[in-house]
Amino acid sequence: MSFEPTLWLFCAGLGASAAGGMLGMASGLFIVPILTMFFHLDMHAAIGTSIVSVIACSCGGAAAFLRGGLTNVRLAVVLETGTTLGALTGVLLAGIVPVAALDYLFAGVLLVSAWQMFVRREDPALSSLPAPAKGLAAALDLHSSYPDSRLHREVAYEVRRVPAGLTLMYVAGLVSALLGIGSGILKIPAMDNALRLPIKVSTATSNFMIGVTAAASASAYFLRGEIVSAIAGPVALGSVLGAVLGARVLMKVRSERLRLLFLSMLVLVACQMVLQGMGVNLMEHTG
Repeated sequence: MSFEPTLWLFCAGLGASAAGGMLGMASGLFIVPILTMFFHLDMHAAIGTSIVSVIACSCGGAAAFLRGGLTNVRLAVVLETGTTLGALTGVLLAGIVPVAALDYLFAGVLLVSAWQMFVRREDPALSSLPAPAKGLAAALDLHSSYPDSRLHREVAYEVRRVPAGLTLMYVAGLVSALLGIGSGILKIPAMDNALRLPIKVSTATSNFMIGVTAAASASAYFLRGEIVSAIAGPVALGSVLGAVLGARVLMKVRSERLRLLFLSMLVLVACQMVLQGMGVNLMEHTG
């Protein structure tokens, strides 16, 4: 492959992972449309490349988030069990549930999640509710804190309603497997609404989790020959740098602006899902 397309692939990975890493979502949400629309790549090869990009994005951002004290690793391990079980169920149900019905359902879930995040714009970590003395979160020692650069202090937060969060993670994994999309777009609203986590903690923890999920499926794509090294290589390199850039931006951006940016992304993806359910393929029309 010549230098120019390699450079553009690098830039695509950089931009997609910077946005994905900052929002705690899989960069595949951006990289797959880019590769199919502008590079005219086969969908299977685009998804395989996006899997590699997601792993690179997660690894690149994870170090910065862990160093900054934003990632709740204990909570991520607990929630990953629900996501994995949901993904396994989705694999078993694939081909049985009508895809159009799933598109509409997913769009509805995203819009409801966006509305709930909009009406509760304050940071839950700053509320004065006392931490529950008992419960699953206390038993598993999931409560934690994170340093806020704007407040110049350590902000403590309590993890709430863990069973509800696990249920929503199961749904996120299920929908992700059925629709072939990253589950980060559902994980963050679940953490925000059910677990009452600060938006920055939700984003960092989601970024940590998506890499684990992607790594589990990468081998299957590799064995099927759907990961082209000449394409995945520059995209992955750009993804690492983009994820580091996105993590740095997340550390400094205000929580209110991050929430507004994520709300906008929820609405855009919901509109895309509605159009997809109606049989309108924007990528096909654009290509």
